[in-house]
Formats: sequence, structure tokens, C-alpha cells
Amino acid sequence: AASFVDPYSLQVDGQLLTGKKIALCTGGKPFRPKFPGVELTITSNELFYLDQLPETAVVVGGGYIAVEMAGILQGLGVATTLVYRGELILKGFDRELREFVQEALPQSGIRLLLQSDIHSVSGQAGSLQVKLQDGQCLPAGLVLMATGREPNVEALNLAAAGVATRENGAVVTDDYFRTQQPHIFALGDVTGRVQLTPVALAEAMVLARREFGVPGPQTPLNYDLIATAVFCQPPLASVGLSEDQAREQGIEIDVYAANFRPMKYTLPDLPKRCLIKLIVRREDGRVIGAHMAGDEAGEVIQGIAVAMSAGLTKAQLDQTLGIHPTIAEEFVTLREPRKSI
Repeated sequence: AASFVDPYSLQVDGQLLTGKKIALCTGGKPFRPKFPGVELTITSNELFYLDQLPETAVVVGGGYIAVEMAGILQGLGVATTLVYRGELILKGFDRELREFVQEALPQSGIRLLLQSDIHSVSGQAGSLQVKLQDGQCLPAGLVLMATGREPNVEALNLAAAGVATRENGAVVTDDYFRTQQPHIFALGDVTGRVQLTPVALAEAMVLARREFGVPGPQTPLNYDLIATAVFCQPPLASVGLSEDQAREQGIEIDVYAANFRPMKYTLPDLPKRCLIKLIVRREDGRVIGAHMAGDEAGEVIQGIAVAMSAGLTKAQLDQTLGIHPTIAEEFVTLREPRKSI
């Protein structure tokens, strides 16, 4: 582990290292709330090192990691219960898509317990009892805490370097990842900005170009159009503003949406459905949000994200011919706005 001695020096495994420029890229680590028996639980770090799969599992949380890990466990044959203290999972995504995914998850076998939280965990590894705040008890072979992540800064001794942090430990930087000390930089999850691998890689490239002469643009990273996906059942993907975010910013928008059963599920008469949604700025027809829940959502939204980065308009989508029969073609056949504000 590395620990600052002063703004230019770090102690690393018994060696004193100094540098004119120092970059903090220590990432994040799982956060576990405190309650009796929390030491009997695991996090996503340990999930991939299990000696064997349990018969039952309780996953606590409602974000990316909780929903994805619950799906993985259920898909591997583990009877899985997802416990979340809120009323609607996947905070931060478009509310309509969150509702769609939440209604669909039980079809994959995941049991949902909403507006619930852990009181305590007791027993021994492989045979646990999970007591909820309402007194309900759940047996579990495994309890996975997916209750968020926090910056990994505990061992760095940032005070000795004169580097400021926020209340949650996130390192404070400017648009070019400089801390209060101009020669000390921080990027990725340790800043708590956007906790996604491609974002950290892009931030590193901005830093390398600006500080170390790597060829390429030296402009700040644009965080407005970051495409992301949750690989749950069904998968969800999004880029740009949600409907609620557009409303909060006072943008006049038209909303185009469709909830349908893809053609490939029509002939076998399967109940799987798909939801797609576009947020269009009314003044110029610019697409400022694209959202999808359904098969291959990440693949579809990735392509739309490229077009949005180039200034995609609704008129350009209308002029584009679709590939039939695909889910993606539905984005170019939306004609009438469902809502206007």
C-alpha cells in the first residue's frame, strides 16, 4: 500500500518514493453498512471466489451491482431474494424503465422485497438467518451486500499531502483532475464522479495527453453523453437525459416511447416485452436522451450514443430506414410523441 509522507513523497512497501507528478487511481471499494453480523456477509469482491454455490441467497441493494449479481445467482440456479430499502430499483435511470425492469425481474425467478432493510445476520457460513427491520426472517446460504461503493483512500494519508476530500472520502479535483496540489492528480472511482470503467479510461487519456505529451485533444472530458447499461433480466441501457432530468432542467421536450413484444417472441407466443424511449428537445428536434429495456439494449444504445454525440435529431431518425425485423428499427419508426411538456 502507498501512503503519503508529504506532498511529493510516498511510503510504498518500506521504500520512500518521490515524484514531480503523482496520480491517484486507487478506485473504489464495496461499502457495507454496520449491523450485527455484517462480518458474515460478502461483497461483490468475494462472490467470484466461492468454493461452491449456495442453494439460497439474499442480495441487499438496488443499484447496478445488486441487480446484476442477483440475476447471475438466480441464473446459476440459486434461489435469490433481492432486498432493497427503496420503493424502486436502479436509481438514476429513467423512472419508466426502472418500473419496467422491476416488474419483469420476478419473471426470471428473483424475489423482490422492497422498502425493506437488514436488521441483523446470524448463524454460520452456509446457514444464515437474515432478520429484516420489520421482523421478517429469511434463511440464506449466502448474503451479498451490494449497498454501494466508496473511494479507496483510507491508507493514502491524504492529509499529509494536503489533498482535500469530500465527506464520503472522494478526492476533490478540477476539470483536468488536479487536486489542491497542482502536481497531484486523481481520476476514476476515487473521485466519485462517474463510476464506470470506460469513464476512468477516458479520464486517464485526457490526463496523459495534457500532462505527458500523448497525442490527442487536450480538452476536458464531456460527461453529458455517457452511455451505460445494466446487464439484468431484461437488460437496460441509457444515454443522455431521462425524462425527469429534462423536466428538472426546464427543457421543453417531446417524449416518444413504445412498449411492445418483439417479433421473435410473437410466433412462439412468449410474454417477453421491450420498452424504448426517446427524449427530444422541442426547440431544435435534438435527441437528448435514448433509453431501452430489452434484449441487446446495450448494443442498440451504443450505436445511438454515437449518433447523439454527432448531434442526432429526431428528423434524422425519421429519415433512416430500419433493418427488419429488429428491435432497433423501432427507434426509427416512432412517429407521434406520447407526451409533451
